[in-house]
Amino acid sequence: MAKSAEQDCIAALLRLAAQLGISDSPPSPSLTLSTNSGHASSFTSSFPCLGHSLFVFYFPDAGGRGLAAARDLEKGELILRVPKAALFTTDSAMADAKLASCLERHRHRLSPVQMLAVSLLAEVGKGRSSQWYPYLENLPRSYDTLANFTNFEVKAFQVEDAIGASEKAIALAKSDWKEAVGVLKELDLKPQFLTFSSWRWASATVSSRTLHIPWDSAGCLCPIGDLFNYAAPDEEHSPENSEDTHPDVSVLRLTDGGYEESKSSYCFYARKNYKQGEQVLLGYGTYTNLELLEHYGFLLKENPNDKVFIDLNGGMCTSTSWPKDSLYIQPDGTPSFALLCALRLWATPAKLRKTIGSRIYSGSLVSVENERLIMKWLAKCCTCILGRLNTTIGEDNRLLSKIDRMIDQYSCLGSTETLYQDNEIRDFFQAHGIKEEGYDHIQLLKVRRYLERWKLAIEWRVAYKKILQSCVFYCENMVCCLPIKHA
Repeated sequence: MAKSAEQDCIAALLRLAAQLGISDSPPSPSLTLSTNSGHASSFTSSFPCLGHSLFVFYFPDAGGRGLAAARDLEKGELILRVPKAALFTTDSAMADAKLASCLERHRHRLSPVQMLAVSLLAEVGKGRSSQWYPYLENLPRSYDTLANFTNFEVKAFQVEDAIGASEKAIALAKSDWKEAVGVLKELDLKPQFLTFSSWRWASATVSSRTLHIPWDSAGCLCPIGDLFNYAAPDEEHSPENSEDTHPDVSVLRLTDGGYEESKSSYCFYARKNYKQGEQVLLGYGTYTNLELLEHYGFLLKENPNDKVFIDLNGGMCTSTSWPKDSLYIQPDGTPSFALLCALRLWATPAKLRKTIGSRIYSGSLVSVENERLIMKWLAKCCTCILGRLNTTIGEDNRLLSKIDRMIDQYSCLGSTETLYQDNEIRDFFQAHGIKEEGYDHIQLLKVRRYLERWKLAIEWRVAYKKILQSCVFYCENMVCCLPIKHA
């Protein structure tokens, strides 16, 4: 989308938001009037939607388009209110009698998420006649969630956990589409809205942009509110770490926003103090990088909540009751508490496990010999996993540099002749049926999207390998620091 066209779309969205009563200004009785239909009145024509606390800005190196602080903001401060009437939900979409009748007939076989996706496609199908058109026009044209990955991009993960999660996401999207396509046909939507491609777009929109609401498990689409980019929750913003012995209620929020019945609005709060011009971020959950890719289509190069799960063999599993999803290595290379306990218990003779089990579960070290054994085992395990993968971190980083060059070249319609001679790049072209030259604008956008998803897969496996590598260093260092047993 050209820059001027994008600015026009944003301006239209802000006008719609103002008409719906969305505001970043302090609550005022004169600004919260409603019509009998439940929608905000047109009083807002003389009032901007944003500008008091927030404004739309483009952050090229930090999530793209987002919301910035229009002034200094204080932690816990209310910075955006989106009235219930401004939320796009299955209920609001069913103001359309035809859609309501159709969904009611199929309610027993469609999940809430499928119903919201159907509602979204039905609304998009109305084109400019939709009251939501300015909002729909600002939604992304494509997504990088796992369900949108091609087979080539899936294989690029190299790791079975990620490949399996991708294949499962793709299969689920296809299954949901097959169940819902009959409903879409009943709505007499145009053929382009009946395709699997359109369904993936709608379901990815629901997956990546909806916010929780108490009356519908599918959630809601929230104009303006969904412009906040993501910040991973960390200890600094945890309620348990508040220095105030009597913290304000807003500081105790488990999230940075939520629907509040008392205000009949979705309300957003500053997660920390922001300086004017800073990007204002929203922490909407704790996710690993693979989960971020699955649900939202992006990852964090430095994700404090990332994990590498370790599969223990049968003998190890029988010695512990810890669930598998608790047995992992953390981003700094340290084993999780559960993994450490499980390994200490496994390295303890069976006849002694019952006796010293309570010590292990309290986090206590069993013995120097026990600790040395498990650290050596864990280092060897991580080294073996790294050895089974097709490439090293260095090779991955060199490939990422090539992909960045290709993305730049496709952005300016440059030649890729030199890069095309590279085996990995040639495999990419062949896997996607891409010719060396002769693209129109649409084809170039498609190639760029393939490249960006390929890049995400490689960035994911680099982060994965770095955690394993850090664990090897951690274990080797721990072994060196343990006292040597003298004869």
